[in-house]
Amino acid sequence: MERELEVILDSTHDAMIAVDKRGIITLFNRAAKRLNKLEGEKILGKHITDVVPNTRLPYILETGESELNKKQALGDIIIITNRMPVKDDNGEIIGAVAVFRDISEVLELAEQITNLKEMQSMLQAIFHSTQDAISVVDDQGIGVMINPAYTKLTGLPEKDILGKLCTVDIAEGESIHLQVIKTREPIKNARLKVGPWRKEVVADAAPMIVDGELRGSVAVLHDITEIKRLTNELNQAKQIIRNLESKYTFDDILGEDGQIKSAIEKAKKAAITPATVILRGESGTGKELFAHAIHSASNRKYGQFVRVNCAAISESLLESELFGYEEGAFTGARKGGKLGLFEQANGGTIFLDEIGEISLNTQAKLLRVLQEKELVRVGGSKPVTIDVRVIAATNLDLEKAVRDGKFREDLYYRLNVIPILIPPLRFRKQDIGLLVGRLIKKYNQEYGRFVQDISPKALEILMNYDWPGNIRELENFIGRAMINMKFNEIMIRSKHLPSFEIKMYRNQPKIETAERGAMLVHRKLQEVIDEAEERHIREVLKQNDNNKNKTAAQLGLSIRNLYYKLKKYDIEE
Repeated sequence: MERELEVILDSTHDAMIAVDKRGIITLFNRAAKRLNKLEGEKILGKHITDVVPNTRLPYILETGESELNKKQALGDIIIITNRMPVKDDNGEIIGAVAVFRDISEVLELAEQITNLKEMQSMLQAIFHSTQDAISVVDDQGIGVMINPAYTKLTGLPEKDILGKLCTVDIAEGESIHLQVIKTREPIKNARLKVGPWRKEVVADAAPMIVDGELRGSVAVLHDITEIKRLTNELNQAKQIIRNLESKYTFDDILGEDGQIKSAIEKAKKAAITPATVILRGESGTGKELFAHAIHSASNRKYGQFVRVNCAAISESLLESELFGYEEGAFTGARKGGKLGLFEQANGGTIFLDEIGEISLNTQAKLLRVLQEKELVRVGGSKPVTIDVRVIAATNLDLEKAVRDGKFREDLYYRLNVIPILIPPLRFRKQDIGLLVGRLIKKYNQEYGRFVQDISPKALEILMNYDWPGNIRELENFIGRAMINMKFNEIMIRSKHLPSFEIKMYRNQPKIETAERGAMLVHRKLQEVIDEAEERHIREVLKQNDNNKNKTAAQLGLSIRNLYYKLKKYDIEE
């Protein structure tokens, strides 16, 4: 029986030590030996203080008081111990016992649990505070977690999602959660509509795999309306930056007409070559816009873009402006000389607008620059090597100028490497609506207006005009029309348009000034009277804020007669 008891005590995980009333060890089980690092030693029969120097069992024998759940160090470990006196039936102390165990692992485990709880709290805080809308489902597609951003985006609270199949939030499209669970592959940029508001979103989803097992799916939703808003703001910012820097790209050139599309495609091809380009077209067709776009699409886009209006600089100054001059080259020359526009454009592009206006002498020097890739400053003798892309533009008939001896034939061929013809606005009238839309946005920014559109009748009037000044004239026209509008008006109507200019050209082909004058002289008297009457009615109507009764009274007409004339002259009511 004693042997069985010894085996049981040695098998227990708790360490046990017992002493008699003299402090002699009567029990020292295997766990006690292990914790005290005394395996294999003869313990029984020795005094407790000889084996465990810092033991408190003698104190227990002396006082007869118990010490319960005491934590203390034992070598390199931490133990929790209970010490109690052993008494006989008469209450006499006949010994003492200590039961203790190593709690180092327990403390470490408790610390890990604490850390896990802190980590869980942190992850939960991140999950709930992130601005991305997140939903999580289990391997059956049942909702288990959503964050507040998800509720804000979709309008669906937790009670409508958690514990329910993941299709419950979809208004249009297929569940990406179910696809991920089926394929175990992530999905990106899926377009869906979710929630009662049918909010359009882009969603990404990925499987949750733990130890090789699929545990569910997590999805992140992005509100496309917000992305669209930010994209529009970015485009507006880019537009403003381009305006401030006088930079334009092919995105700024609008047109669906075949001729303008052909010109754009040719310009795009020209942009990736170093060849000289000449832009042909009437004044106001957008030749400078094309020049900027070609530069911006070329490998010189980070270099300078220098614009020169050859017709705006006097002949006496043009040469020194283009090629620069040395100190003392002429009276009033700057000390140290001056770099010319070609040198300023080195590594970039120079745009020579109105190239047909330069003199034959300057043409010869320009030819040298194009041929030799070098120039000589005014008053200098040393050639300066340059690397400049030349884009020229003219509204003149250069071929006729060559025949008339006003333009050098050899320079003509040097410039005419890639000719691009930009059609006048009267040949691409179907683009007027697009252009007007762009101009409305432009002048809304400049004038602080909120105009949204142009009425069909007003647009028809614009379509019936031949626009001899081309897009530049259209810009001026729309700007003036918007100035005529009240701040609370959001649509350009025919009453806002400068009608007296429109009437002159409506349904008339473009003709030379002398021919137009002759035509006006031979017009019938009734046509002139009708034109004056229409113009006067429009002006009075505008003054009276389109009030028909006031207008009729001011004109001395009956209201019925006024409506007759409004219909006759197609004046918008």
